[in-house]
Amino acid sequence: MAEPQPAQPVPEGSGPGDGFAPRLLAWFDRHGRHDLPWQHPRTPYRVWLSEVMLQQTQVATVIPYFERFLRAFPDLPTLADAPSDAVMAQWAGLGYYSRARNLHATARLCVQRHGGDLPRDLEALMALPGIGRSTAGAILTQAWGDRFPILDGNVKRVLARYHGIEGWPGLPAVEKSMWTLAQSHLPQARLADYTQAQMDFGATLCTRANPACVLCPLQEGCAALASGRTGSLPTARPGKALPERSAVVLWAEDAQGRILLARRPPTGVWATLWSLPQADDETQAQAWSARHLAGAWDAETLPEVPHAFSHYRLRLQPRRLREVAPRATVGDNPDLRWVARDELHAFALPAPIRKLIDSRT
Repeated sequence: MAEPQPAQPVPEGSGPGDGFAPRLLAWFDRHGRHDLPWQHPRTPYRVWLSEVMLQQTQVATVIPYFERFLRAFPDLPTLADAPSDAVMAQWAGLGYYSRARNLHATARLCVQRHGGDLPRDLEALMALPGIGRSTAGAILTQAWGDRFPILDGNVKRVLARYHGIEGWPGLPAVEKSMWTLAQSHLPQARLADYTQAQMDFGATLCTRANPACVLCPLQEGCAALASGRTGSLPTARPGKALPERSAVVLWAEDAQGRILLARRPPTGVWATLWSLPQADDETQAQAWSARHLAGAWDAETLPEVPHAFSHYRLRLQPRRLREVAPRATVGDNPDLRWVARDELHAFALPAPIRKLIDSRT
């Protein structure tokens, strides 16, 4: 196992003596979250799993998924040995499915390269799928107490306000300056608590809207509070209208009420998940049905299902066919499968597809 890397040098005149970390830690001792399931015990595997799940997802949503996932895959080698479908089924409903694929791929690489453990090394962690610099820092600090900064969305918001930083934090120059500041505030001890304190503070007090400045332990020295800019910092991402797309999904049932599922392609939206067959438009949906299902097109039109991704909005147009019979192409295709309703829980379905099926008998 690699030795931990030394932390970057702290800029002169900053660090533990500036009061930032001590005040935040004192607040954390009184008001922070100390009973999260990944904190007891705080192992590298549990920390890594929680950090990946917490990317773009709130703590309250993550907790039941974390506990269920951990029951299915209690350690890294078990996760590495699991079939992809089993991993995706445990992740189903949490969204951003590339996280689950990266998690599984990382587990297998750790078995191949690192003896079944996560490496205690910043660069080695960042070389694994789905682990960027901030996630790697969070793993190193919380699992081993090593001295590295993090820079997730909560930390960016706090630093932008405290230091009065203008510019969208996603810009490379702005982000670089924030990394320097994040490093400068690191305490010499209690790194795991400090990392958690930053996340808790941003999530519960220095929130995106209506921050509780009157309760803030960092009031003194906060540039945004002093200048009345808590509502405008951090600078918002430059506006851009999300494009809209539409697709037809085919809900086909046989005489036994089984639903025909199709595995999604290995790349793109909902990659490798099981879903209803999808086509770009009605004509393509009818052509797909003619290839795989016997009988004339007699589909019921169901209400449209809207779904928003980070980069576009999707409008799903469901078409339902009942008591259909398959052609031989269905049985010959490993990416098509008839599934009874009471078996759907074992399949990783996209959230809007599961919601659609659950909403109707």
